[in-house]
This record gives sequence, C-alpha cells and structure tokens, in this order.
Amino acid sequence: HAVRYSVETVSGVVYGFFWLLFNGLGRLFFRYGTTGHEHIPKQGGLLIAANHASYLDIPLLGCGIRRRVAFLGRHDLFPIPLKGILAWLGWIPIRPDRFDRAGFGKAIQLIKKGKAVVIYPEGTRTRDGKLRPGKPGLGTIVAETGCLVVPAYIDGTFAVLPTGSVWPRLHPVRVIFGKPIDFSAEAQRCIGKEFYRHVSRTVMAQIAELGHVAPPAH
Repeated sequence: HAVRYSVETVSGVVYGFFWLLFNGLGRLFFRYGTTGHEHIPKQGGLLIAANHASYLDIPLLGCGIRRRVAFLGRHDLFPIPLKGILAWLGWIPIRPDRFDRAGFGKAIQLIKKGKAVVIYPEGTRTRDGKLRPGKPGLGTIVAETGCLVVPAYIDGTFAVLPTGSVWPRLHPVRVIFGKPIDFSAEAQRCIGKEFYRHVSRTVMAQIAELGHVAPPAH
C-alpha cells in the first residue's frame, strides 16, 4: 500500500506540474480562458464530454478542469516511447475501429471509483471545424455508471492547429463548460442502443449550444 500510495503521489505531482505548465503556455500564447468551470463537481464519478478539433484539445481542456482527470484517446495518438508515461498520467488508449471493451472498461472502473474521465464523443478530430455525430461509447459509459455528464465546447483549437497542420498558429482559445446532465430518468425508460443514441445526441446538442454552432447532422 505504501508503494502504491507513493507512485500515485508522484504521478499526481507530475500531473500538477504539466497542468500548471500548459496553463501558463495557454495564457501566454493563446489568451486561454474558461467559462463555466463551476459546473464541474469537485468530487464523485464524472464524465466530461467535449468536441474534438485538434491535438491541443487534451492539454487545453485539462487546464480548465480543477481536478485530476483521465482522458480517453486513440491508441495510436502518441509514439510508443510516450505511451507508458502518458498512461501513467491518465491517458486511456482505445481503438477507434471497434468498441474497445478494455479501454471503456477502464474508464467505467475509474468513474465508479469516483474519478473524472474526459471523452471526445465524435471519436476523431473534425476535418472542417464542424461537429460530427457522437458515437455510442459515451452512452455505454453512462449506462454502466449512471454518472453525470458535463458537456464542454473547446473554441479556437481548430484555428490554432487543425488536422494536417504541423505548427500552431496564434489564436485565442476558450473552453466553455455546461451544466451537468443527469440521464437517470431516461435510463429507466430506454435501454441498449436506443439509450446510447439518446445520450450521444443530447450531449452533442448541448456541446453545439455552448459553442453557438450547428449540431451535427444525423
């Protein structure tokens, strides 16, 4: 127990260092700011769902969350030497070509333990800046945990580093968090794929509303 506690403490310190580092860089280069961070519960299992436009979404979204979070992300997002370190800090690799039971299972376990997990329901970065439909993995996690979902819209990262770009551009970035969504009532009426679709569509609609953009076409 002492060894595990020590490892968790060290990873927490390293996570905190990067949180401060990216906060500083974000404010310096992108005039980074957040709105609605008070909507994020300070404790308890939680799922935070955001749009996905850039590789910068992970660090810049994390900067706006004042509690430690784990991130679901593509298994091939980072080079092999970094994967172990990032997994230690909270990255949960998932395969985008199928339902990854191991990856989603880990996210479910963390939420049941009272942790916060970030998911990008679209599953991949947008290529044109528009929102894409959410995938069913979001609904699966909610069905298994009964957790609240906090929607978030990341504004500006597509302009800073869109798909295909190598060097970031200077552009303001802001993250807007919405009020938590409770799906417990719907879970009593809907099951299976019907519930998953309802959760994904509701969350993506809330994300669109936060960003004042068009919701994804279904």
